[in-house]
This record gives sequence, structure tokens and C-alpha cells, in this order.
Amino acid sequence: MHQEISSLVIYRNPDPDGILPVLADVFRQFESGSFIPDEMIGTIYDQTHRLLDLATRFGFNEDLWQCYLAWLLAVTENPFSLACEKTGAREGSVNLLAKRDFKIFKSLFDYDFRPIEQALGIDCFSILRQYKAIEKDKRTYNRNVSEKVLALRAAIGQAADENDVFHIVTDYYRNHGVGMFGINKAFRLKDAEGPLTIEPITNTVEVRLKDLIGYESQKQRLVENTEAFLLGARANNLLLYGDSGTGKSTCVKAILNEYQDRGLRIIEIYKHQFKDLSAVISRIKNRNYRFILLMDDLSFEDFEIEYKYLKAVIEGGMEVTPDNVLLYATSNRRHLIRETWTDRKDAFNENDVHHSDTVEEKISLVNRFGVSIGFFKPSQQEYLDIVKGIAARYPEIILPEEVLTSKAFQWSMQHGGFSGRRAQQFINHLLGQSAGN
Repeated sequence: MHQEISSLVIYRNPDPDGILPVLADVFRQFESGSFIPDEMIGTIYDQTHRLLDLATRFGFNEDLWQCYLAWLLAVTENPFSLACEKTGAREGSVNLLAKRDFKIFKSLFDYDFRPIEQALGIDCFSILRQYKAIEKDKRTYNRNVSEKVLALRAAIGQAADENDVFHIVTDYYRNHGVGMFGINKAFRLKDAEGPLTIEPITNTVEVRLKDLIGYESQKQRLVENTEAFLLGARANNLLLYGDSGTGKSTCVKAILNEYQDRGLRIIEIYKHQFKDLSAVISRIKNRNYRFILLMDDLSFEDFEIEYKYLKAVIEGGMEVTPDNVLLYATSNRRHLIRETWTDRKDAFNENDVHHSDTVEEKISLVNRFGVSIGFFKPSQQEYLDIVKGIAARYPEIILPEEVLTSKAFQWSMQHGGFSGRRAQQFINHLLGQSAGN
């Protein structure tokens, strides 16, 4: 194993601090005969623990060793994999080097661990290669990574040779991409000192647009803008504004689930991170994905100036926003920035000689979103229709319609009025009661 791994060229350091180099050193010592058995067993058990941890995080099963190798191929960014992400496999001498590496990976896929197990009296590799995972709630692991890696692992396992592996892996890069953007769909910026870090959000809500009852025209406008963006046509930065609990954020989450297979990705950014917007865009502008930078529940107090960073990025800076980046924002405020009576044109403000210019600067932010979509509180009947629509998804809710709507109306009066959020909370209440009976 040590000689094979040391012969890699394109994938020379796929996991510098990971399991593969540690095991390569273990087998180097084992093959040379210069090792202390107890220490070697301890090192192997350490790596076994790491493989199990990886399996838990990503929901791997059956052959954890092969899952790990497939995961390495899926996440390793190098000039070859990034080129394949954009164009797929193309003719060139680099393919010969890639196939040599894939031949090594194929031999690692089929590696025989029995000699070292027999010599050391262990069986951990045999267990890992026929692993039966305890069934887990899908919310406890990154399902998106699991499905992609397991499919890649199965395909490579059935490959006849390195030529088959070459086509399998390059097709994977072309269809899904490479690295964290390839195996995840949602991200956030990590608040930390040092270099900018974009980290995946491993568990997202699996909601679809059909799950949001009502607001058909709003959903249609959102879909039209997003589909134009995915097709490479002209699309606008978008603001979803209106009353709380009406489904603005849910719509954006649903859009991600609807279009992730077409290369849509979302990066969530908070307003205190707006100073990093340009750096984020620089990081993603050359990738073969379409990125929505999401600013959820966006608003500014009159003393906050972060909106100036946002204005510069949308329109006004020297650098043009790349074609694969759009900004979507949700807000309860139509103009994003809190307005006061002193913002009125006829109001006198002794501290600001050019007060009207200041007001215009604030309001101009919303004008830089090309499309604004309003979400407003439903009427009583619309609210009851939402309740009935959600309740229909749960067979355990067996209340007669008139009882259901009566209780739903009472719930809204006790909990702040009509909204889709109140409807869902009422259904959650009913489900909790039925579970307790």
C-alpha cells in the first residue's frame, strides 16, 4: 500500500492529515518488518475510529474503506478535477497520468487486509469492509453527501479497470462537481479570525415549493427568475419582503431543493459579514455552479452602515458581479432600513444639512434589487385553507373539518393572528397531542 500511495501523481496528497497517509506508513513498517505490534495495533485502531466517525457523519454503510476512498475522490480539488467539473473529460496527456492514479485507487478499493490482520491478530478491517450501520434518522447525518458518495463507491467497485474508473469519476465531476461545493448544497461563512472560511450546512430542511400552500404568483416569479439564472440568461437580484411567517425563507429553501441537481448552491451571509462579500464572490466566481448569496431576515437600524458594503457589491463597485452569482434577501421591511418620522421629506433634521440625500441613500438600497416580491398575511379563509392543506398530509389527524377549522381559528386568536407559520405551529400542536395519546 505504501508504494502504491507514494506513486500517486495527480492525487498525490488527497488527504494530507487523514487516514490514507497514516495507513500507508503502517504498511511501510509492516512490509519492512520493523514495527512494534502493540503500537501498530493502536495506530490501526485510531484510524478505525476515524473511519467510523466519517461513516457516522455521512451515513456510510457496507464497505467503509471503499466509502472513504470514494469520498476522497469526490472532495479532492486539483487542476484535473476542477477542469473536469467545467468541461468533463477532454483529450490530453494529463488523462494518462489520471488513469495511472485511478489504477492505484482501484487496487486500493480491492486491497487485501488479511495478511496484516492475521499477523497482528486483529479483525477490524474485515468488520469495516462488511459494515452494517445502525439505522439512523436522516437528520443526524449529511444525507446529500451520503447518497452521492455511496453511488460513486458502488460504481467504482464494479469497474473493470482504470479506464472504467476514469469515465466514472470524470462523469461524476461533470455532473456533480468536486470538493465541498460538489457534495453539499448549502453553506455559511464561519466566524473566525484568519482566512475566510466557507463551511457546509450539513442538514437542511427538505421542503418543496408544493409544500407552501398559497402564494402561487409569488412562487412563480421566484421560479422564473431562478430558472433564468440557471440557464445563464439575464436574472435579477431578488428581495422577498412582507409580513413574518408568510413563507419567504421557506420559498428560498424550497428553491434550493428543487434545483440543487442543476448546480444551484446557496451561501447564507449575515449582515456583519458583508465586509467579506467581495472575498466570497472572488472565491466562487470561477466554479461551475450557480450561487445564490442569501441574506435572510435582512434589516438595518438607522445607525448601521453595513448596507453600504451591500450596495457596492450589487451595483456601484469597480468589479462586475460574475454571471454565476445572485443575491436573494428576505425581510419584514419593504425598504430594509428602519425609517422614522424624521425621514419624511417635510421633517426638519438639525443634525443633517442634506437630510433628503441621506434618506435617498438608505432607500436606494432596495432599488438595487431588480425584483421585489411581496408576501402578506393571509385572510382568515386563506389561513384555514393552509391549515387544511397541511393537515391533509398527516393521516393521524382525524378531526372533522369543522372541528379542525374551529380549533385553528382559536389558535390564531391566541397566538398572534393569521399566517402560514401559525398554521404549521397549530398542526405541530395537534401532532404532539396525538403522539401523547
